[in-house]
Amino acid sequence: MLLLLAAVFGVGFGYFLRWIVSLGKRGSMELQIKQMMLEAKEDAKRITEDAERKAESIINERTQELKEKEGDLKKTEERLIRREELLDKRQGDLDEDEDEVKAKADKVKELREKAEKTLGEREEALQKVAGLSTEEAKKELLEQVKKIHEEDLNVRLLKLERAGEEKYEQRAQEILTTAIHRIGNNLQSDVISTTVAIPNDEIKGKIIGKEGRNIRAFERAAGVDVIVDDTPGAITISSFDPVRRQVARVALENLVIDGRIQPAKIEETVEKAREEINVIIKKRGEEAAFEAHVHNLDPKLLIVLGRLHFRTSYGQNVLAHSVEMAHVAAIIAEEIGANVQVARAGALLHDIGKAVDHEVTGTHVEIGRRILQKFDVDPEVIKSMEAHHEEYPYSNPESYIVQVADAISGGRPGARRDSVENYIKRLEDLEKIADGNPGVEKSYAIAAGREVRVFVKPDEITDLQAKELARNIALQIEDEMNYPGEIKINVIRESRSIEFAR
Repeated sequence: MLLLLAAVFGVGFGYFLRWIVSLGKRGSMELQIKQMMLEAKEDAKRITEDAERKAESIINERTQELKEKEGDLKKTEERLIRREELLDKRQGDLDEDEDEVKAKADKVKELREKAEKTLGEREEALQKVAGLSTEEAKKELLEQVKKIHEEDLNVRLLKLERAGEEKYEQRAQEILTTAIHRIGNNLQSDVISTTVAIPNDEIKGKIIGKEGRNIRAFERAAGVDVIVDDTPGAITISSFDPVRRQVARVALENLVIDGRIQPAKIEETVEKAREEINVIIKKRGEEAAFEAHVHNLDPKLLIVLGRLHFRTSYGQNVLAHSVEMAHVAAIIAEEIGANVQVARAGALLHDIGKAVDHEVTGTHVEIGRRILQKFDVDPEVIKSMEAHHEEYPYSNPESYIVQVADAISGGRPGARRDSVENYIKRLEDLEKIADGNPGVEKSYAIAAGREVRVFVKPDEITDLQAKELARNIALQIEDEMNYPGEIKINVIRESRSIEFAR
């Protein structure tokens, strides 16, 4: 019982203590709240005072700025008033000058009328005395002068005519001399071989391959002659066709970098090199058109134009020759007042037929005309280029200019080499004779024209027919060409069997 009472008393006493503690806390919280309210009021009062001070400062600054602007406006207004007064004064002076000029003009008019009247009276008096009108007197005077000085006049006219011819001849020489001096740069002539640098001589063994397998595969794929000699750090690629030579150079450099030199890789690399050269051809065509200032040409026409970068004429690069001609033609056209753009375009495109003349029949002028017509080139440009070898009549002034520019560019000392052109022509003829036979896949003239390699289609030509083909090509060359020494005809027939394991 006592324990129960003690427990009840303890619980009651605990609640009492809790109530006392809560009353204490409530009083403390009320004090804190009051303290915070007082602090908030003080902060609000301080913020309000700061804002009032700032507002007052801003108002004072704006008031000062307004006063300064009012002062500036007053000064501007005073200047405008003074300027207006000055203009009014000048206008008054101009009005006075105008009145004075009008008065003088009226006086001059009056004096002129009096002079004309006096002159008329004198002419009438002279006509009455002489019994001739003014026109009759003039005519008679001219007849007398003509009779007296007819011989002197003829001599004078002859001198003027000769002087005019000499002047025109001198002017023409000046125009041509100016064009030659401004554009007479040296052109690099193409060579027949290209040297490829290699890092070490061990690469030469890889390029030759086992029993010469790699070098034969490379020569067949690229159509060039590869010369591996004792020259340290270099391999020579020989071919009369500059496109083949460049393809072979790029392919060989890539093979050397890759290091994997074997027949399958060689064929793949040569094909990639051809694609790279096609990109270069397009780039060269675009650069040539840009340099010659000939714009708005069809992109496909620029590709055909770029092929001239790898074509030579008597040792002169045809694309560089065409760009040089465009500048010369522009100078001449500007001097004589012809159409500069037509002259530029006609000169740049005059030899475009040479880009495909080994693939299409006809002269390069006729081929070029057909190409330009196909790409809708301006007819005036076509007329200007078609007469540069006098195959067509001169149809416009620019056609004369293109012909003259061609003569200037090609006739400069050192611009061309006949021997190189004749040599390349002989190699082209060798390949053309071989390609003209049935069953021939492709042919290459190599070793400076001393050998012709002919690759035939194995499914069309047998081994026996290959021997007969070699003999027939040799007889054709003997009948149709003149050449020193002897030419080896090498007919190659190769069959491949390819299967895939899946």
